Amino acid sequence: MNDILLDVRDLTLDRGEKRILDRVSLTLAKGETLALVGESGAGKSTIAIALMGLLGRSATTSGTARFDDQPDLLSLSERGWAALRGRKLAMVFQDAGAALNPSFTVGRQLASVLRRQLGLSKFEARSRAVALMESVGINDAEGRMTAYPHQLSGGMQQRVMVAIALACNPDLLFADEPTSALDVTIQAQIIRLILEQTRARGASCIFVLHDLALASQSCDRIVVLYAGQVMEAGPTEVVLRDPRHPYTRLLQSCVIEIGTEDLTPPEGSVPPYDQMPAGCRFSTRCPRADARCAAERPPLQPVAGRDLACWHPEDAA
Repeated sequence: MNDILLDVRDLTLDRGEKRILDRVSLTLAKGETLALVGESGAGKSTIAIALMGLLGRSATTSGTARFDDQPDLLSLSERGWAALRGRKLAMVFQDAGAALNPSFTVGRQLASVLRRQLGLSKFEARSRAVALMESVGINDAEGRMTAYPHQLSGGMQQRVMVAIALACNPDLLFADEPTSALDVTIQAQIIRLILEQTRARGASCIFVLHDLALASQSCDRIVVLYAGQVMEAGPTEVVLRDPRHPYTRLLQSCVIEIGTEDLTPPEGSVPPYDQMPAGCRFSTRCPRADARCAAERPPLQPVAGRDLACWHPEDAA
């Protein structure tokens, strides 16, 4: 456990009577890259937002989230969060154009993080900001310091977001669908940039992704989520080479690759949160489900080199 940076146990999140996250457990080692994958509404971004302390007052949480020397992130005060965000925890948001403030230059936004978190002088912060922009591949970094977000391309905006997130060398970076608004070639550049920058710093990274192919190429481990529950989790190669949960196998069958002749997406859709079954939430769409699946939630337990929550797992491939 000395190498574990983040240990989340039974993270549960309710908004009113709706249970958004249902006893989510996961671990992340120091220097490791983890992918949270699943359909829209699986709870991937919500997990990241909860672990950044950005939920707001409308949500209530239970469970624990031990991070480094913090016994439980979920019990931190706002002052405690302020000491961690930026320095220890940081996040690259999905839409850089919306996350960056349109009223200030990107240089000012980056330098303000350095001044506030590290106490640098105005001159020191500007010099460090230019160096950070250069490190994330922004050409003419000195000149770009005076640009406003709308004057940069989507790829350049996302590079600025990466520079801001990594400005104070955090131990853990959340990357929430960081390439969803970018074209394919720029997507690859941004993912490679995040991986290179975090690995160079010895930091850990949690990617929120829809793309299984991208997860297989960039992440050490994978957590498959459906409607706020963990279905399967383990080393990426193990889970994707031989998926045992019916949902993981169906997700894999939806991956579009050159030469793909047939796609078999799961039928139906995710039920509303106030109509979820008491047991496995995937039971309403699972081809292997029976009455027990709908009534009794399967425990997440070790099976064939990964953690699995299923009463009727698939046979080995």
